[in-house]
Amino acid sequence: MTGSEATPTFRLAYVPGVTPAKWVRIWNERLPDVPLTLIPVPAAEASDVLRRGEADAGLVRLPVDRTVLSAIPLYTEATVVVAPKDHVVTAAEEVSLDELADEVVLHPLDDVLDWEQPPGEPAFERPATTEDAIEHVASGIGILYVPQSLARLHHRKDLTYRTVVDAPQSDVALSWPEDATTELVEDFIGIVRGRTVNSTRGRTPTPAQPKTKAKRAEAPARRKPAAGKGTGRTGNTGKNPRGSSGGAKGTKRGKPRGR
Repeated sequence: MTGSEATPTFRLAYVPGVTPAKWVRIWNERLPDVPLTLIPVPAAEASDVLRRGEADAGLVRLPVDRTVLSAIPLYTEATVVVAPKDHVVTAAEEVSLDELADEVVLHPLDDVLDWEQPPGEPAFERPATTEDAIEHVASGIGILYVPQSLARLHHRKDLTYRTVVDAPQSDVALSWPEDATTELVEDFIGIVRGRTVNSTRGRTPTPAQPKTKAKRAEAPARRKPAAGKGTGRTGNTGKNPRGSSGGAKGTKRGKPRGR
């Protein structure tokens, strides 16, 4: 290696609520010589980070600009409503938007759900971040709609959440610059898609080992009986199997004739 060659690395951006730990573990097992660097980014900035080349790929929330970025959808998150533990919403396991139509709803500036304005009564001002909105919910100002992973990320003992059956949902995807689909990006695509290490799409598949056939034991050549000797069931001894000596095979024994 010359001094101008750098050690390869892989930079993975990820947005709040996404947990890349499983895929990072598999990466470290398969490519231990290629360090993976995690880059946390706000959801609204993820696409710009990828376009500027500050990360090789990212775990982002859709939509992204498909004219410059490729994306593979991974999963869809349920939307929940975050409310104080003593709120009436806790009476059911699931709720609908109509049931919460009279509630004051907080709408943070970094909201990741696909609506211009959530239903319900808008709060006096929009919190800057989801984390700020959670604080407002704890203060009793209103309720908040978020993907379930964000409710877990900002969990507080005095708050709870319930699934909202008819709210918009958030799609999580693996995305990368379309004109920078490198071999390392292909490796990570294989990991998130569940390909095995020996997949034909993989970059460095393990070569197949030649099959070893068990050698069959060669049967010893049969010896031809010597001329003039019989082949009784006891072996090629030439002896009569009915006695130590006797006539040829098939001779009948009887009483001697009288003279």
